[in-house]
Amino acid sequence: MTRMVTCVLLGKEAPGLDRLPYPGELGQRIFANVSREAWQKWLGHQTMLINEYRLTPIEPKARKFLEEEMEKFFFGDGSAAPEGFVPKE
Repeated sequence: MTRMVTCVLLGKEAPGLDRLPYPGELGQRIFANVSREAWQKWLGHQTMLINEYRLTPIEPKARKFLEEEMEKFFFGDGSAAPEGFVPKE
């Protein structure tokens, strides 16, 4: 049976993640409060951030930035695109 969560991003009940998506307390919060659909939205946003800021996710500074953006994306005011970013149509 699919585990359901009340998704903080979508504002509705939806299928939850199958396992912790990230280590630590933030990963626990995401697992408990974020749906699969919302996680996919984050992965797309994260990819855009990595590409636009030319981040190397293995570097500690980049990891910290992405973690902060993830926190804002799900539990804060949202993670904004870089200034001047124009999405492809």
